[in-house]
Amino acid sequence: MATKGAGMANKGPSYGLSRQVQDKIDSKYDPELEQILVEWISRQCGSGVGKPEPGKQGFQAWLKDGCVLSELINSLFAGEKPVKKIQSSPMAFKQMEQISQFLNAAEKYGVTKTDMFQTVDLWEGKDLAAVQRTLSALGSLAVTKDEGTYKGDPNWFFKKAQENKRDFSDEQMKAGKNVIGLQMGSNKGASQEGMSYGRPRQIL
Repeated sequence: MATKGAGMANKGPSYGLSRQVQDKIDSKYDPELEQILVEWISRQCGSGVGKPEPGKQGFQAWLKDGCVLSELINSLFAGEKPVKKIQSSPMAFKQMEQISQFLNAAEKYGVTKTDMFQTVDLWEGKDLAAVQRTLSALGSLAVTKDEGTYKGDPNWFFKKAQENKRDFSDEQMKAGKNVIGLQMGSNKGASQEGMSYGRPRQIL
């Protein structure tokens, strides 16, 4: 066992499978998307947020304390801002707290849970492709909602298919439920008559 460990030690901090997994995750990171996201965030938040060094590490360092992300999500809300306090801190737990405030606000804005990155994906750099996915989903939502708060190029993100929400009365809803019931096959008047399981019952 010791010899195996020694043989793999030259691979750096990650060994075997975890290294392969990390390589796969890294390969999903999109440098072109990074440029679009950086440009959008800069326009959305103003020059105060600056711009990162190009590349994944720069992107992570720029967003890691959660402040740029919080500025971004606040800029998309026309009324009351969801993240009340944006404060840069050298302390890890404060930075993580700021990131999770962004995530909560993004969910409130409408980003689905499946499109959300986890705090460690960004903070520890575990999965920056997931961070890109969340930001892309946010951009798509902002373009789709078209509330006048989006300051980027509308062509940068796909418009999401919008739900066509309609207001139905209770009566209409009840009637609709009956239709669905019939489509699935009615069991009105159904009994177990004529159905047999296994051996027929002997009637003596």
